[in-house]
Amino acid sequence: MIAILDYDAGNTKSVEKAINYLGTEAKITRDRDEIMSSEKVILPGVGNFGDAMQKLKEYKLDKVIYDLTEKGTPFLGICLGLQLLYETSEESPGVSGLGILKGTVKRIPEQPGLKIPHIGWNSLSIRENATLFQGVQQNSYVYFVHSYYLEAENENEVAATTDYSALIHASVEKDNIFACQFHPEKSGMIGLRILENFISIKSPVKEGC
Repeated sequence: MIAILDYDAGNTKSVEKAINYLGTEAKITRDRDEIMSSEKVILPGVGNFGDAMQKLKEYKLDKVIYDLTEKGTPFLGICLGLQLLYETSEESPGVSGLGILKGTVKRIPEQPGLKIPHIGWNSLSIRENATLFQGVQQNSYVYFVHSYYLEAENENEVAATTDYSALIHASVEKDNIFACQFHPEKSGMIGLRILENFISIKSPVKEGC
């Protein structure tokens, strides 16, 4: 089963629907035992960085996420879920993110002819051998909805980029942690392939008593 973390940040139902469409059971939950026993976990989200961090702490899901990532459970952040994995965001000065990955989230720079928030389809420049993008063609289009973007500290963790007023780190991979700024669940067949690649990642073997 794949657990979809419920912290009142929206976008959970569309993720659940996409996972179920691919023939895999998914459950929206904030129950620690259910989450910790899941084969994989997804942190979706739309909304404000600071509000979301407050909710994660209120439901004690921040501690669950730390335990999951340390355990080695395959973990996928989507949109705001990607941003929360990092240290800070210009959207909420003074609020610390989870800090699991190193980098900052910045506001997309104003540029004539480009609207903010960035809403729509953009093509990806994909790193060779990126796990989430196996079978996905270079320059494939995916769907974005965001005003803030990731600038990862370690470029070796960047799996895909796109350009929209700035070079946007659109997807990252490090060990068992994966994240996308775009919405795979709203990106048609390409997005479904990305989710399918995540589902196919091997979970750590559970040790017996």
